[in-house]
Amino acid sequence: MNPHVTIVGAGLGGLTLARVLHVHGIPATVYEAESSPAVRTQGGMLDIHEENGQAALRAAGLMDAFRGIILEGREAIRVLGPDGALLHADDSERGRPEVQRGELRRILLDSLPAGTVRWGRAVREARPLGEGRHEVTFADGTTTTTSLLVGADGAWSRVRPLLSEARPEYAGTSFVETWLYDGDTRHPASAKAVGGGAMYALAPEKGIHAHRESGGTLHAYVGLAKPLDWFRAIDFTDPATATARVAQEFAGWAPELTALITDGDTAPVLRVLNALPVDHRWDRTAGVTLIGDAAHLSTPNGEGANLAMYDGAELAKAIAAHPGDIEAALTDYEQDMFPRSAAAARDGYALQELLYGDNTPHDLIAMFEAHDQDPSGHQGASGHQGASGH
Repeated sequence: MNPHVTIVGAGLGGLTLARVLHVHGIPATVYEAESSPAVRTQGGMLDIHEENGQAALRAAGLMDAFRGIILEGREAIRVLGPDGALLHADDSERGRPEVQRGELRRILLDSLPAGTVRWGRAVREARPLGEGRHEVTFADGTTTTTSLLVGADGAWSRVRPLLSEARPEYAGTSFVETWLYDGDTRHPASAKAVGGGAMYALAPEKGIHAHRESGGTLHAYVGLAKPLDWFRAIDFTDPATATARVAQEFAGWAPELTALITDGDTAPVLRVLNALPVDHRWDRTAGVTLIGDAAHLSTPNGEGANLAMYDGAELAKAIAAHPGDIEAALTDYEQDMFPRSAAAARDGYALQELLYGDNTPHDLIAMFEAHDQDPSGHQGASGHQGASGH
């Protein structure tokens, strides 16, 4: 009654979609450009929210496996001044447990039938064939045809042009990513500053965000509200020069904070933040839809991975609820997805103002204190969901 579902992209959203379809007995194939699941590290920490990310994992039947990868105590928050002074601390749990992105991806991959994911299949283009069918062409020249195509392929989606002419544009801020390994023994001052979870050290138009990951790793994102040309003028192929130029923006800051830039154990990585229009949507087009960043790439808002997984689960449930009527399923999914993704995108821009606006960090601290929680999901420090695929 339901067609075989073709999914482009083996990120968290695409894998959740495939898993929930499998739970409902609906076959799917996931095509992924990367050659294997171990070809690169899968980002840092993610906090998985009860209302969306955890809801998706419940629909996937994976809550027990999820509980097994939670890193206890990582929900702690510290806000420091540029001089290293502690301005705010909260060690309470907020129902948003932290996990490593790679571990979460692993349990999703392990839950799928063998052969579901086809590795090393980069998509070159997708084109309509009529009557809701599409042809997908891969980089090696081979093709596949499908009556249900789902783009789960991130910021620069090759499926999106079937639905929308929108392209991501620079959001005004970029991150430089660093890692310090064995923090407690090799970088004790920085490890103490970061604490047990997430740390923010902020000033207008700049900030250092860091998170304690597994094994004592300190994973930092150095945020700068600069024009894209400013970053393009830095030669990131020369790690020492790039590090020195970024650190120069934090002259006079406490050494335990600037060490998160200068003492990195890997070369600094530039993460340019791009976004689609806040209210990005498209007219219903037969046989194709989008999930995750392909549909609603936004500035970091703590919801990127959570929404991608939720999109995948909700789309799978809609397909299962409308056997033999794919268009009804896609219509239901999109009508619910558009407003929730737009709301999250608006929250992302509001968060950027809290982090980098003229009254930072005081507005951020006021938000934490008013809500006694972390509404932002502190993804700028932990998983930086919005940076993936940029």
